[in-house]
Amino acid sequence: MSHDDYDIHEVIEMALSDHTSFKQIESLYGLKEKDVKRLMRQNLKPGSYAAWRRRVRAFSDRRAHYK
Repeated sequence: MSHDDYDIHEVIEMALSDHTSFKQIESLYGLKEKDVKRLMRQNLKPGSYAAWRRRVRAFSDRRAHYK
């Protein structure tokens, strides 16, 4: 899938949201979890990416179907 097929900023916004799962992003944009993580790493500052990953991990530990 090329960047022309989706809006990177919209995907980032969805990934940052605590209410949007990786499955929802995949169903809308065809991006798998690893693709979303790569996109986030490429487009966020390193500290912001690390904070996002920590939050996703913390939520997923508490909720089976978080991200």
